[in-house]
Amino acid sequence: MITTRFAPSPTGLLHLGNVRTALLNWLYARKHGGRFLLRFEDTDRSRSQSEFIAGIEEDLRWLGLDWDGDALFQSAHAASHRKALEKLAERNLAYRCFCSESQLSLDRKLAASRGQPPRYTGRCRQLSGAESETIAERERFVWRLAAHGDDGGITVIDQLRGEVHFARADLDDPVIVRSDGTFTFLLPNAMDDVMDGVTHVLRGDDHLTNSAYQVWMLESLDHAAPVYLHHGLLLGQDGAKLSKRTGSHSVAELRQAGLRPEALIQTMARLGHPNLPDELADAAAIAGHFDAVHLSTAHVRWSDDEMWRWHARMLHGMDGQGLSSLLRPMFPGMQENRLLEFASLVQGNLERVEDAHTFARLVDHQAAMADEVLVVIREAGTEFFAQALRAWEDMGAPDWQAWVEALKKTSGRKGRQLFLPLRAALTGCLHGPEMARVVDFLGVDGVSGRLHQVIEREL
Repeated sequence: MITTRFAPSPTGLLHLGNVRTALLNWLYARKHGGRFLLRFEDTDRSRSQSEFIAGIEEDLRWLGLDWDGDALFQSAHAASHRKALEKLAERNLAYRCFCSESQLSLDRKLAASRGQPPRYTGRCRQLSGAESETIAERERFVWRLAAHGDDGGITVIDQLRGEVHFARADLDDPVIVRSDGTFTFLLPNAMDDVMDGVTHVLRGDDHLTNSAYQVWMLESLDHAAPVYLHHGLLLGQDGAKLSKRTGSHSVAELRQAGLRPEALIQTMARLGHPNLPDELADAAAIAGHFDAVHLSTAHVRWSDDEMWRWHARMLHGMDGQGLSSLLRPMFPGMQENRLLEFASLVQGNLERVEDAHTFARLVDHQAAMADEVLVVIREAGTEFFAQALRAWEDMGAPDWQAWVEALKKTSGRKGRQLFLPLRAALTGCLHGPEMARVVDFLGVDGVSGRLHQVIEREL
């Protein structure tokens, strides 16, 4: 069975770059009727926090990205990680390195002066097992993977790029265990994929070299590596890799800003996968159209504007009950039928749910108005609104077209000078729904009350 995973470190909030990784792996698994696992890489005990675990789980549920079975934890496999390290050491595929930071820095500078890549020199690789154990009794050390070699190569099977070949002469001997005894990403991540039955890994192409090390390590331990799909990176508008260190939004921040999860899913799913149908759909529907081979290997750029455009489309396409449920906390105490009417009236003018506050005067004639709205009302003058009120009361029924025709004759105004002050007085905005619908919503008394209010304000 095809099995993918999302393996975040619980050291912070879920950010947009994490969302893309989770979504692509979820879509691949659901498309093929497989399993999607959630695994927390919590071996960095000093930074891993239970609140981040709970937050990541909550954010994934909010996005509709369910996982199969219980969440897994990398720390549960600690004994297996240590056993794998011992096997690598026994086969001379991993070794202790005692070089200090100052020595490593000097080596890198010397390599740069010679026009060579800043790889580790392999100095400690020449130590015998006995020598290494003796020195380890008195000096700090790290463990390195003995991946560098004068000949031979490593092949990464990539479903997007074909076979990607790496010459061992071009590779380094990466650190796999730090001097404090904690593992780096490389070994636990690869061994957990084997133990968890992961068959396919979708991740950014910045992991291509990591994949080479992991393939070599797993094959050296007699394990089969998963199939990889290295897609193009997610970049910010500035062209830098999008991450929490470069100002990427957290999912929690977007939720607090009123974003609906469908808008984030829609935007993220289309990045590097342009062949998805244009109609709105949730993650489950997108999975039916998802085809990983269409994922771009080129980098893609994130756009907040595009996300909020999808959000506006989603709001405009919601049914009345769905939208009114979002508006209810903003207008407590409003009768259900009235809230439904209000939602229908303003729906086409909402980009975000909180934009409904802009039209609060439609349901409360005492609602505060913005300074630019008050300027329009003052410029129109008390006499204009008095004329508007008389024309309205003479009609006795809410008829926008008949009202403005009558007011045009009595006031001598037309076009923007006629319409804009009326919109400002009735809605508290300088833009919004069709005025015919506004007067129908307010009714005879609602229009009269708002005109009286602005006249009294002017007096």
